[in-house]
Amino acid sequence: MAAVRTSSEITLNRVAIVAVLLVTIIFLAPIYWIASTAFKPRNLATTIPPTVVFQPEISPFVKLFTKRSQLRSPPSPEEYAAAPWWERVVFDGGEKIVRDGKGQVQWSGYPSRFLNSLIIAITSTVLAVGMGTFTAYGFSRFRVKGEADLLFFILSTRMLPPVVVAIPMFLMYRAVGLNDTHIGLIILYTAFNLSFSVWLMKGFMDEIPKEYEEAALVDGYTRMEAFFKIVLPEAATGIAATAVFCFITAWNEYAFALIMTNRRAQTAPPFIPSQVGSGLPDWTVIAAGTFLFLLPVAIFTFLLRNHLLRGMSFGAIRK
Repeated sequence: MAAVRTSSEITLNRVAIVAVLLVTIIFLAPIYWIASTAFKPRNLATTIPPTVVFQPEISPFVKLFTKRSQLRSPPSPEEYAAAPWWERVVFDGGEKIVRDGKGQVQWSGYPSRFLNSLIIAITSTVLAVGMGTFTAYGFSRFRVKGEADLLFFILSTRMLPPVVVAIPMFLMYRAVGLNDTHIGLIILYTAFNLSFSVWLMKGFMDEIPKEYEEAALVDGYTRMEAFFKIVLPEAATGIAATAVFCFITAWNEYAFALIMTNRRAQTAPPFIPSQVGSGLPDWTVIAAGTFLFLLPVAIFTFLLRNHLLRGMSFGAIRK
């Protein structure tokens, strides 16, 4: 029996390993496809069957950061030789970089949109997590009249898809002059993430023993000092996990950014699909913009990876 049980365990372990590998491949395949397409020549981006082995090039990134137009005629050998290397790779694709009357390169709007995404996502995440932490602490430590109803009301703000309230929000924002502004999207994303932040942080706060604060109050700390010096460090794991999810939500949001912004405060998600190039859609440029757009979230999540596993299980355990 022991030998049979051991053999069964070995078989189960092998099945589990295979299952994990398959799931990993399924999840990583789209990321690999985006990354590989970002470095492909344009003529290989849509080949059937797909081209797996190719010579990588950076022309999609050059096109992503510059404005360009279709070449009406090939450049002369002198013009080609005098052009910088990054302009020659655009020539090789049948396009040319647009310049102003002074000969200065016209840059695309991607860098400004990328910066808008950083400003709006980081600011809204800090506000949502900060206010959510204070609110969750109040619900966890004090008796609030109608607490269950208030928590349900907070949660109800996440029950409707964003697109359902997009038109009313657009009309209200237009009336108060918040359309196409950074502060408008920051307020919107903060309100959208706040309910999630409150509910997640409420679970974390409930798991921190009240005796810690009581001991600090006996030692002469004020309630606010006990919160910042005792509770906040203990809740750091939960704050990190909440911040990751709030940041991802604000970073990837598309519907509000498309409807509420046009140029000045437009973020990267609605801007990337517009980079279709001249003529047929240039999927390599879109893939390059998407690949760069993935990096901040990947880096942020990687830096907080040690907090995520404990953070996702910490608030789920009840005494």
